[in-house]
Formats: sequence, C-alpha cells, structure tokens
Amino acid sequence: MKNLIIAGMNVPASIYVPVFYFVWVSILLIFKMIFFKRIRTFAAKTKTKFDDIFVEALDLPLSLLIFVSGAFVLDNFFEFGTGSELLKFVDIAFKITTVIAVVMFTDRLFKGIIDNYSKKIPVLRDSSGVAHVVVRVVVMGLGILILLDNVGVSITPILASLGIGSLAVALALQPTLENFFSGLQIVIDKPVTIGQFIKLESGEEGYVEKIGWRSTWVRMLPNNVVVIPNKALVNARLLNYCYPQEEMSVLIQVGVHYDSDLEQVEKVTIEVATEVLKTVEGGVGEFKPFIRYHTFNDFSIDFTVILRAKEFVNGYLIKHEFVKRLHKRYKEEGIVIPFPINTLDWNPASQPLKITKN
Repeated sequence: MKNLIIAGMNVPASIYVPVFYFVWVSILLIFKMIFFKRIRTFAAKTKTKFDDIFVEALDLPLSLLIFVSGAFVLDNFFEFGTGSELLKFVDIAFKITTVIAVVMFTDRLFKGIIDNYSKKIPVLRDSSGVAHVVVRVVVMGLGILILLDNVGVSITPILASLGIGSLAVALALQPTLENFFSGLQIVIDKPVTIGQFIKLESGEEGYVEKIGWRSTWVRMLPNNVVVIPNKALVNARLLNYCYPQEEMSVLIQVGVHYDSDLEQVEKVTIEVATEVLKTVEGGVGEFKPFIRYHTFNDFSIDFTVILRAKEFVNGYLIKHEFVKRLHKRYKEEGIVIPFPINTLDWNPASQPLKITKN
C-alpha cells in the first residue's frame, strides 16, 4: 500500500489507514445512534409492535456491519495491491461478517416476533419453545450453507449428503422425532394447553406447566412435576378438567335416616350449600345448588348434592366447608346421618376353643 503525501508530508499507510478506519467507524456509529434514537421514538408511538421488534433486531447486526465496512471501504479507496493476500482476507472477512449479521438479524427478528405474539396467539403461547428451536435451526442451517458458498465451498455435495444423512439421522433419532412431532400435534390439536388442570391415565393430576419440543411438564398439587414424553401424552387417555370451561360441578354424596323428613332435608341442605357457595373462596355464588335422591341403601336414603366451583382445585375447600357446616346444621335440625352397626352375639355358656400343642 502506497504512502500518502499531504501538505508536502509523506504519511505512511500504518498511520493513515487506522486513522481513516477510526474516523469512518466513529461517524457511522454516531449517525446510527442519532438515527436509532429517532426511529425508536417513532416506533414507540405506533400501535403495532413489529417496528419495535425490527429496530431491536437490527441494532447489533448493523453495528457489526459498520465495523467491518471500514475495511471494505479501505479496500475500494486505497490500493492494497492486486491479488494480495490482504485483499483476499478483507474480501472473505467482509462476506463472512455480512452473512453472520444477516443470520443474527433474522434470528433476533423471529425470536422477537414469537415472544411478542405468543401472548396473543394461543398456538404460539403453548409452543414458543418448539417454535424457537425450529426457527433457529432453519436460520442457522441456511446461514451456514450461504456462508460456505460465499467462501468458495461447493454446497452441492453437502446438500446431497444431507439428503442421505438426514435419513440415517431420522432413524437414529426416531424416538426424539416422535416426541417432537407429537408436541406439534398437541399444540395444533390442543387436547391440553398451558395452565389447564388435567388427570393422567396413570393417576397423576396437576396443572400443565410447559409443553416443550420433547416432553410436557405437569405440576401436581404437592408442587412436584411429572415429565411426560409427548408421544406418551398423545397416545394416553387423560381427563381435562378445564374443558370446555374451567367452571365445574362439585358432587357430594350424603345419606340420611329413613325416618327423616325428606322435604326438610332438601330445604336444609340447599340452604347450607347456598351459604357455602356465597362465602367460600372459589364458589360460584350465583349458582343455585340442588340435590337429587337416588338410592334406598341398607342404612340410609342416599342423595347427591350438586354445587359449583370456579375451577377444579376450589372443589377441595368447598367440600371441606360444606361437610363441616352440614354436619353442624343437621345436629341443630335433628336430622340423623346413619352409620352401619355390627352386633356380635356370644353365649357365655359355650366352651372356649382349646388349642393344644403336640
């Protein structure tokens, strides 16, 4: 690289090249800072969040391009020497950095879109982890192929190898892929969603905590977590307490003595149930409870009390309070809740059984 003559002074390349690079990068960074400050203010005033996500995604990749652009400008304004190793290095470095910046921008953009719209779109909310993995793999894979093509590596054999290799990988990762596609099926078909209370075929029950790309996490009431492979969840029978709605009936079985006045029993029971629903947390106060007699049992006339809870877990407290208050009220009203009694008759004159040892 030739020296420059400025005002009769011979300035070597070791001095003016770093100075030019520093000035170029500084000017662009200052311009970027001013421009981004104004565009962020404008984006904050708009109703859509896409422009905010776009600006944030562009911030770091643009700074990366500014730093590498200094070397690219030096390459075009000053003579590095045709065919020099430095020229080749600068050209390759600029291409690599540009591809990295584009890949980084695309990855950050899609990540921001998924994070923002997952709050509004149920499909994205339930599968944000799966969506992040899929997008990142696709973006990174395309970025690597473009990068190899720009540095002179033929990607045709790679694509051919990927076609054969993908079959071998698919066979090796068959359980993982089954769980992955089962996770997509759960997200699309939505037999369960995050936050719902479910009961598994194996007996565990709890809230759906997370639907991942391989497994689904269910947090039980003792605050333990059951991790279920997505494939097993798709093929299993489960009970969803939140479908079609979280509000649900609470059924309590009661029995009274045969001598009871059933009209009075019904009146008293409904009064207690109404009081419970209006005063206990989780009860549906506007619901009118009712009872249904159904069985002449050995010791009692049995019936079912139907109450209403806002969600499954609230049923525990509603049952607890209802049993306490009903038991107290029945005592006050003289209503008997019978229980079975076993009587043993023994003749004192009979000879006791003797056991002798040989």
